[in-house]
Amino acid sequence: MSSKIEQIIEEIEEYIDGCKPQTLSKTNIIVNKEEIEELLRELRLKTPEEIKRYQKVLANRDAILADAQAKADAIIKEANIHTTELINEHEIMQQAYVQANEIMAAAEAEAQKRLDAATMEANNFRAQAMEYTKDMLGNLQNLVRQAMDGHAARYEAMMNSLNNFSDILASNRAELEQEPVLREGHGEELEE
Repeated sequence: MSSKIEQIIEEIEEYIDGCKPQTLSKTNIIVNKEEIEELLRELRLKTPEEIKRYQKVLANRDAILADAQAKADAIIKEANIHTTELINEHEIMQQAYVQANEIMAAAEAEAQKRLDAATMEANNFRAQAMEYTKDMLGNLQNLVRQAMDGHAARYEAMMNSLNNFSDILASNRAELEQEPVLREGHGEELEE
């Protein structure tokens, strides 16, 4: 299934193929400016959803990282509160200290794990979006290059035909200028 951008590119190609050629030209065509602008507007509006999603993820990367940091800070704060409560209970002070350190270490490890996962996910989305955009631009560049090459070949063929036709006309004129002019009804040559 082709993407929306590819469908619009096909519509633009069909529109160009359906345009009338300019008089005596095989490369120039007459284009309705409003129609081609409408197709280009539609192309801009229908950017594939994948690119929009990747752009949103990239734009929200800092928010994702800030959210992960906030959650990590909340876990650490909770661990600190718990640690303080355990330390304040002097009967189990030593045990509380050990347990608090374990909770803090686990909280810090979990926070780092979440930060790493969020960073990796954002980087993956960014790389995929850039690769997809690069592929789309490459395809579009190839289509434009093919269209230019096709029109250049047709222009060169038309110019060759016109040059041949011009040579034939010149040859015919030269032959006519060398023919003697006959007097009407007598078959005699007129003096010049």
